[in-house]
Amino acid sequence: MKAARTLLFILSVFVLLGICWLFFPAEGIAVGSTTLRFPSYAEDRLGPEKVVDVDSVLSNVTKSFEMSVSETLLDSLEFYRDYLTINPNRIHLPNNDYTYFDSLFYLLEHAQEHQKIYRVMHYGDSQIEMDRITSVLRQRMQEMFGGSGPNMISAIKRISSISLSQSYTGNMKRFALVGDSTSYKASHSRYGIMTQFCQTTGTSTISFSKTSHSQAYQKAKEISTVSILMGNNSEGFKASLQATPYKGETKEYHAKTGITLITWKLPGNIEKGTITLQGSAEIYAVMLDGDYGVAVDNNALRGCSGTIFTRINKSLMEESFKMIDTRMIILQFGGNRMPMITGSKQISNYMGELDRQVKYIKEVAPQATILFIGPADMGKSYNGKIGTWKGLPELNDSIKAMALRNEVAYWDMFHVMGGEGSMAQYVKHKPPLGGPDHIHFTFLGAQEIGNNLAKSLIIYHDFYQLRQRLDDDAMLMEFMHKDREEIEKEKEIRKNKFVPTPYY
Repeated sequence: MKAARTLLFILSVFVLLGICWLFFPAEGIAVGSTTLRFPSYAEDRLGPEKVVDVDSVLSNVTKSFEMSVSETLLDSLEFYRDYLTINPNRIHLPNNDYTYFDSLFYLLEHAQEHQKIYRVMHYGDSQIEMDRITSVLRQRMQEMFGGSGPNMISAIKRISSISLSQSYTGNMKRFALVGDSTSYKASHSRYGIMTQFCQTTGTSTISFSKTSHSQAYQKAKEISTVSILMGNNSEGFKASLQATPYKGETKEYHAKTGITLITWKLPGNIEKGTITLQGSAEIYAVMLDGDYGVAVDNNALRGCSGTIFTRINKSLMEESFKMIDTRMIILQFGGNRMPMITGSKQISNYMGELDRQVKYIKEVAPQATILFIGPADMGKSYNGKIGTWKGLPELNDSIKAMALRNEVAYWDMFHVMGGEGSMAQYVKHKPPLGGPDHIHFTFLGAQEIGNNLAKSLIIYHDFYQLRQRLDDDAMLMEFMHKDREEIEKEKEIRKNKFVPTPYY
């Protein structure tokens, strides 16, 4: 009798465990501040952690930028057509308009001839802090089109940069739309193109010097033009530049509520400099550039989801972008909204907010080409397994659709990385390409991303140059927009046209 009861008890335990395994939720059961977990059927359905071969992904991305050696125009055109239409690493163009970047490329190619500096403003979240990603893009673009310097910086830098060392003294106060509890909020909306400004009164200085950071690029160390974008200055406001080995003249200004651009053109590159300001003014930006070419400005907004631009004075933004010749604006956002998204409704609401921001940017900078970069893959622990945040693939696709609907180009960083599960493997990679938080890139990872972005943009420029040598625009348009099924049939016919001669 005892044996029967013991057997019944054991069977009952097995049945109870089976019920728990079948119905216990994969995410566990929260009891106060503790979460109870139990191996379950739902957890088993999650499957193993997705493994992405990072080296293979990076190799394939690199190969996708390479054109096969060919002497025929047809092969070249087919490479560009395939890249622009089906390559997963491409920049997606609105309406598949392959002329989207043409006006930008034309200006950049003529920057030396016109002795102009054309600016590319890169707004983003913490992924681009310390000039990561942006610095790589800047170096590559300046190698192509000319230009140098670390470009635009704020008067007070809260996060250090790999591309410049800087400091300030005197009575200067920073106001910012995005920041921690130490950031001040202004009683007006004149935050300017960096979404922040520094109010200076009395005498203050802004000092800068070449950086010794190991990740700094050479072009960023070459500074020969120094500028200040300011507004709402007092009567008799003075600005002077003391640089090594050159000295800039002292400039004095009458009171003005609008924007003023102060510029010192120096006869050669400087090692370091100090700008001395006397009087009252709102300092919107400091620019450290070369003589001519392209400037790629890094504006990292930690914690931002890209929904703050409409809170800035519209006329101030419009006048600023025009005054400093901003010809391209890159928006890189999405990751910071992910923790607040629990479903499609939250994504839809966010798309409405981004839609308003994009329309605003197009309105205040009508002369600028706009590129949106979506979020990177983000890893989160699910029962001990690192997987992509739920909803991130849908968020990425939604941002892409929003951008293209607004006739804005889109670069799908999520899929360039390798898609779902890629960040976990970036972290495991030797050396690591992702940080231990499974959200941010390491410097090496950011360099990979920046290089791939630059390479993609270079391909569009190479295609632009090729098209300048062609005469028949109608033929080219027909060729580029040919039906994909028809393209594959033509390729198959050409492949089978020549039969190799057998040798005996």
